[in-house]
Amino acid sequence: MTTFNALQNNVFHSMTDAQVRDIAGKHGTPVLVYSEDCLKRSADEALAFPNAFGLTVRYAMKAIPTAAVLQLFNRKGIHIDASSGYEVERAIIAGIAPEQIQLTSQELPENFAELVEKGVSFNACSLSQLEAFAQRFPGAECSVRLNPGIGSGHNNRTNVGGPASSFGIWFEYLPKVLEIAATNNVKITGIHTHIGSGSDPEVWVKAAHLALDLVRQIDTVHTLSLGGGYKVARIEGEKTADLQNIGGRVKELFVEFNEKHNRQIHLEVEPGSYLVTNAGTILSRIMDVIDTGDKGFNFIKINSGMTDILRVSLYGAQHPLKVVTREEKPASKTNYVVVGHCCESGDIITSQPGDPEGIKEVELETAAINDYLLIGGAGAYCASMASKNYNSFPESPEVMLMSNGDVKVIKQKQTLQQVLTNEVTNLFD
Repeated sequence: MTTFNALQNNVFHSMTDAQVRDIAGKHGTPVLVYSEDCLKRSADEALAFPNAFGLTVRYAMKAIPTAAVLQLFNRKGIHIDASSGYEVERAIIAGIAPEQIQLTSQELPENFAELVEKGVSFNACSLSQLEAFAQRFPGAECSVRLNPGIGSGHNNRTNVGGPASSFGIWFEYLPKVLEIAATNNVKITGIHTHIGSGSDPEVWVKAAHLALDLVRQIDTVHTLSLGGGYKVARIEGEKTADLQNIGGRVKELFVEFNEKHNRQIHLEVEPGSYLVTNAGTILSRIMDVIDTGDKGFNFIKINSGMTDILRVSLYGAQHPLKVVTREEKPASKTNYVVVGHCCESGDIITSQPGDPEGIKEVELETAAINDYLLIGGAGAYCASMASKNYNSFPESPEVMLMSNGDVKVIKQKQTLQQVLTNEVTNLFD
């Protein structure tokens, strides 16, 4: 199998200028554009993750929770990992069978028992969650999320393993897990680990070693989830996690474990970013072009920003950018700082790598007011993790570029009335 090339499987690079102008003309801006072809290709890649004794791929739906995306992955045979009770209910509303959904949540939903009774599988992420489940469902089966003691990520905010992470039950508390399970006759059938977002196979192999040692200590476990967080390159110079390499190395460990312990362990992986990152782009309009003098900067101001993409402000994340002129004109280049439309100094699209407070200039096609700017790599944790309704901007619409070239709306633009829906406006009447 050829190595997956995230930058080629990318709607940002594949959209033509004519398509950009057409989508903007028909659907307005800003608009998030997802590619059916890109989503399908990344799904196939995840489903080809090497395994020894069976594989389940779960989509971490927090990356993009829009129903059309859930349904596309469901048709490919991918299950769902939900990070809250609300995500579980949202997936069910989208038509996903409860039996194909696992709840892995920092917060125990008030209705967790109702969700479990519907068939949703439960993954205890703390000792108190495990106790709550065990007391409500004595004799039942569940999995536990354990922190294996190591993590991975390009910064601390994308690292969800190790002593600085609150995610999961610290591995040294495994005896307490067994005690709670034994007291209530609960059967631990799965162990879940998640170390963060990295691409180094050696870190994943080490994490798998540690996780399999935890599996060894619970003879009822038949499934091990290695979580998600498989790094995806958004720009040149970044490195995409090689699933074939990582999976091949992990497969060997599962085979060795079976040879030593006579236990065939089913593998689960839970990619979010890997499935959707480069399948999405933000199409915005350039609403102003200004400068701050000879010793200052040239600025492009767009009608999008942290209301659609917060990753730059949070992490100093890097995204590819492209100016598409409203009309054909001679090409020329200019260095710009790109900023969003919010009244907030942190609403910047071109920060220094890993430094959200640092300003970076990027060379782009010389821009004019009403030209368009594309922000690539915007499929994961953009629409779903943005500063919703800051400055009262409504949520942007989302469209799907279909395999046949059609463009279909998958989420309508929010109206101001919808923004105000839950406000009490007659308090002083």
